[in-house]
Amino acid sequence: REAEDANSAKSQFLANMSHELRTPLNAIIGYSEMLQEDAEDANQPGFVPDLEKIHAAGRHLLALINDILDLSKIEAGKMELYLERFDVRTVLDEVATTIRPLVEQNANQFELQVDDAVPQMHSDATRIRQVLLNLLSNACKFTERGTISLVVRGDRDEGASDRVILEVRDSGIGMTEDQLNRVFEAFAQAEATTASRYGGTGLGLAISRRFCQMLGGDLSAESEAGKGSTFTVRLPTEAPTGQPAAAPEPPDGVAAQGTGAGSAGTVLVIDDDVAVRNLMGRLLQKEGFRVHLADGGEAGLALAREIRPDVITLDVLMPQMDGWAVLTALKADHELAEIPVIMLTIVDEKNLGFALGASEYLTKPIDRERLAAVLKRYAGAGGGRPVLVVEDHAATRALLRRAAEAEGWEVREAENGRAALARVEEQRPEVILLDLMMPEMDGFEFLEALRAREEWQSIPVLVITAKDLTDEERQRLNGGVQRIVLKGAKDREALLAEVRELVAARAAV
Repeated sequence: REAEDANSAKSQFLANMSHELRTPLNAIIGYSEMLQEDAEDANQPGFVPDLEKIHAAGRHLLALINDILDLSKIEAGKMELYLERFDVRTVLDEVATTIRPLVEQNANQFELQVDDAVPQMHSDATRIRQVLLNLLSNACKFTERGTISLVVRGDRDEGASDRVILEVRDSGIGMTEDQLNRVFEAFAQAEATTASRYGGTGLGLAISRRFCQMLGGDLSAESEAGKGSTFTVRLPTEAPTGQPAAAPEPPDGVAAQGTGAGSAGTVLVIDDDVAVRNLMGRLLQKEGFRVHLADGGEAGLALAREIRPDVITLDVLMPQMDGWAVLTALKADHELAEIPVIMLTIVDEKNLGFALGASEYLTKPIDRERLAAVLKRYAGAGGGRPVLVVEDHAATRALLRRAAEAEGWEVREAENGRAALARVEEQRPEVILLDLMMPEMDGFEFLEALRAREEWQSIPVLVITAKDLTDEERQRLNGGVQRIVLKGAKDREALLAEVRELVAARAAV
């Protein structure tokens, strides 16, 4: 128990420290980008190289922080995998496009060789892409005027299951036997002369190997000093999760039901409990809804894409893929993101009921192009319309102000939640940019107070955070939740009223 408490304390410390470290990084990266633009506009190119170095150093430090957090999450068993079916060739082409500029920096040649027989995979494409980019960037760093190859082929192991083999080869400096023996140790680097010349944190390979092992495979290395290295990734085509191997067909637990044409609208019920599914189906059918039932997250997502329901009811506690994971996938799909979702839970916690309605999450350091795009999506173009920036860090407030004003917004500022409520009282903003970690009244408390006022409930709130959110915090903030309803007979009328209201709202759009 003491060991678990210590590990939890470490994870919490790292999550909080990530906020403290990313906040000044936000200013360093953001201002260096702006100063580069100002220098180019003022026709002073002499400043640009130094500003580029500052920007690169900030990005490098950010990558280090992210690596440490990834390693901590893996060790604590908190790293999540997002499994999907994808075409391997598409991922490889994306990786090749990303890595080519880095290859050319040291006058290297890049070769991509893909076996035509490579099968599709059901795995985490993001983690695989991260592993390959790490291996290829290392190859680029340690190779000059040489060749870097990514060779991919299908294979079948002794258990007769399909695998994909991905080899990253380079003709660079290679490694000694001693270096090879500790290449996958966290924070392990080459001898001092090599480390000082090439840099690095010694975390990338350790994290990459952990990712491969989480996906049911492994990462190995072969090398000879002065003759280059080969890193080999072996992954099963089906990641070991117990989830269906193929893209879900409607199985026994998924059925379309309804009365007539479902004149009241279409509702998708996602719940792993067959009794709850049947009860919900009968209840909603009686009210004239056309009902589709799904027995889990994967099947529910597939059915949502197929039928595009007016409303989705979603169980929170499900095996393999819980309700919050399904909700995240729904909101990441632009074709499904606008479908109202009602969460059903047997967990009676006050914090779970907030569902405060954050419209979007942005992570520090702020990507200005993404910020501009999100502002336009939720509140249209600027044109002098008011936006409220709620952030306790003065430099970050100024950075957000400049970014928003560049898009034509009229910006007002508040240093904490209490001051922000006063600003909203004075003038209703079109959109709010909200930091979570603030003194006096933090972002969570501000959102509770904001959503308590009916006339303010429709204001889009874009959460900006450098903090790694816990599951509870995500639940409190998630903008995809129209309501959280407790399972039970007493909520029957409340549920029906909610479904009717949401379907009517969708029909009116």
